Amino acid sequence: MAEESVKRKKEFVGIVKSDKMDKTIVVAVETMTLHSLYKKYVTRIKKVKVHDETNEAKIGDRVRVVECRPISKEKCWKLATIMERAR
Repeated sequence: MAEESVKRKKEFVGIVKSDKMDKTIVVAVETMTLHSLYKKYVTRIKKVKVHDETNEAKIGDRVRVVECRPISKEKCWKLATIMERAR
């Protein structure tokens, strides 16, 4: 095959809601979806557990997370960058 399908890793931007665990943060990711019946945009919030190797992210930070291999039962995301620090 001349063309190989390249799988892109998913990326999300969210806000850190908890940093109490060791090397793990909880990030709330907001997505806007169109309601099928009412044709209005609805905000959906999903919390994902993210691997933070150096424990550098704090509550309120805006972070970018990327998909990775499963690290534990619920953790399959890695911290890519801290985009904005909390005030």
